[in-house]
Amino acid sequence: MNEIPSSRRRFLVNLAVAASAVPLGARLLGGNAIAQSLPALPVDNAQAKALAYAEDATTVKHPSFKAGSDCANCQFFQGAPGTSEGPCALFPGHSVKAKGWCSAWAKKA
Repeated sequence: MNEIPSSRRRFLVNLAVAASAVPLGARLLGGNAIAQSLPALPVDNAQAKALAYAEDATTVKHPSFKAGSDCANCQFFQGAPGTSEGPCALFPGHSVKAKGWCSAWAKKA
């Protein structure tokens, strides 16, 4: 039976602990700063066009638009409550306006 030397076992355990700590460390050291520095979603973005994204929900005339719906109360919006913009799960790498809207809107639970 092959046994792993104790120094190798210790190394593997330390590696596993370090790897699991990386996401926590990134969060503590400024993970929110990354989200705040995202560029705004351009309205001419292909995904934005496909989902009829508008920066101002009050101007939307889409058939599936429901009064009172906007990015701030959508389940895909990942910005902090009360912020004017934030990241959206549907548009990775961009921020959307909290008062915006798109056809994928789904009420936040």
